[in-house]
Amino acid sequence: MPAFFASSALLAEGWARNVRLDISASGNLEKITVDGSPEGATRLAGPVLPGMPNLHSHAFQRAMAGLTELAGNPNDSFWTWRDVMYRLVERLDPEQIEVVARQLYIEMLKCGYTSVAEFHYVHHDSNGQAYAEPAELALRISRAARDAGIGLTLLPVLYSHSGFGGQAPNHGQRRFINSTDSYLNLIERLRPLLAQQPAQQVGLCFHSLRAVTPEQISAVLAADSSDCPIHIHIAEQQKEVSDCLTWSGRRPLQWLFEHVPVDQRWCLVHATHADAGEIRSMASSGSVAGLCITTEANLGDGIFPAVDYIAQGGRLGIGSDSHISVNVAEELRWLEYGQRLRDQKRNRFYRSDQPMIGRSLFDAAVAGGAQALGQPVGALEVGKRADLLVLDGNDPYIATAEGDGILNRWLFAGGDRQIRDVFVAGQQVIRGGRHAAEEQTQLAFAHVLRKMV
Repeated sequence: MPAFFASSALLAEGWARNVRLDISASGNLEKITVDGSPEGATRLAGPVLPGMPNLHSHAFQRAMAGLTELAGNPNDSFWTWRDVMYRLVERLDPEQIEVVARQLYIEMLKCGYTSVAEFHYVHHDSNGQAYAEPAELALRISRAARDAGIGLTLLPVLYSHSGFGGQAPNHGQRRFINSTDSYLNLIERLRPLLAQQPAQQVGLCFHSLRAVTPEQISAVLAADSSDCPIHIHIAEQQKEVSDCLTWSGRRPLQWLFEHVPVDQRWCLVHATHADAGEIRSMASSGSVAGLCITTEANLGDGIFPAVDYIAQGGRLGIGSDSHISVNVAEELRWLEYGQRLRDQKRNRFYRSDQPMIGRSLFDAAVAGGAQALGQPVGALEVGKRADLLVLDGNDPYIATAEGDGILNRWLFAGGDRQIRDVFVAGQQVIRGGRHAAEEQTQLAFAHVLRKMV
C-alpha cells in the first residue's frame, strides 16, 4: 500500500503538519495520520492540496484558442464567435479530436485540475451521420482522459434544435444532433464501458433550453433511474434570456425551476444573467453554479452575481469551458476580480468565518466541482480519491507562507508554475511540472493545428 508524507497539507478539517497519507489499492485515501511518521512513505516536495475538479469543458475548442481575437464586427458577440466554432468543428476527425483532448487534459493536470466534466456534444461525422460505432467520439474522449491520467465525468449532450420551441437545427449543428431515443441509447452504451475505466463515469446533459424541448427533458429524466450528475447551459447571454421570454413568458432559470425538479444533481452552467429571485432558487435548490470566468469574459457574456449567491449559501465550481485559458489560479483570481470590478470594492469573496479570500475561493470551487462531477473528490479525507496537488516548496512565495496564506500567495501572486507534482487516484501524473507523454502529445497537437490552419 503506497503512502505519502507531507510537511503541510490542507485536510478536510483544515491545515495540518507532518501528514501521512496511506492510499488503498483502489486509489482512495485509506488512512490519514497527522504528526505521522515518514518511514516507508514518499516525501512530497511542498504543501499538499486536494486536486481541483474542472466542471465544464468542451475539449475540441482548445484547438481554436486565440483564433477569434480579430476585430471587425462592432457587434461581435457569443453568436458571431459561435459561427467560427461551427467552421472549426466540421473539419475535425475522430483522431484529431482525441489528440486535442489528450493535449488539453495534460495541460489541465499541469495546472492543478485532476478531474473534468466533459460537456461533449460532437457526436457524428462531418456530414451529420452516425459513425458505425455511435459512441465513437465519446469513446475517443474517454481514451484521451485515460491516457492523460485525469478523472472524467463524461456528459454526452442532448442537442436537437436550434432555438426555443423546437426549431429545426441549422447546417453548422449537424454533428451535434440526436433524437431523445438515440441519446438514451448512447447513454446506455457508454455507461458500462466507462465504468470499466478507473476514475470515469457518465452523466446526463441537456445543451440548453433552446436546444431541447420540455418533452425531451421530461423523457430523459423519466428514463434514467441513476443518481448521476445533470448539466445544462443556461442564461449565458442576454439574447438567450429575451428569446426565452418570447417563447415562454419566463426567463430561462425561472422556467427551469417552475418546470423541472432541480436539485443537488444539477450543474447550472454559466447562469450569468440570474436575477435576485433566480439566485434564491439556485441557492435553495442545492444545485451548483458552473462558472467559467475566462470564457465568459472572452465572449463578453457578463458577470455572475457571485457575492449575492454565496451570501445565500449557494454552491459553485469553476470550469475552463472553451479553454481560452487553462489555469486554476487565473480562473479563481478572476472570479474574485470580476466581483471587485462590478462592486468597485475589494475582497468580495469571503465567509464570516474565513477572511482569507484565497481559501474561500478554493474551498468553494473544490466542493462545488466535486458535487457537479459526482465523483469522490474535492477533499483530503478518508474514503475520497487520492487526487493530490503538490505546490513547489522551493518557490519563494510558497516557502515563506503558512496555512491559508499559501493559497493567497498561489492564487494571487502565482499560477501553474508553482505546481510541482500532481497525483490522480494515488498515481503520479505530473512530476516536477512535466507529464511523461507531453512531448509526444505536443507534436501530435501541433500537427492538428497546422492542418486546421
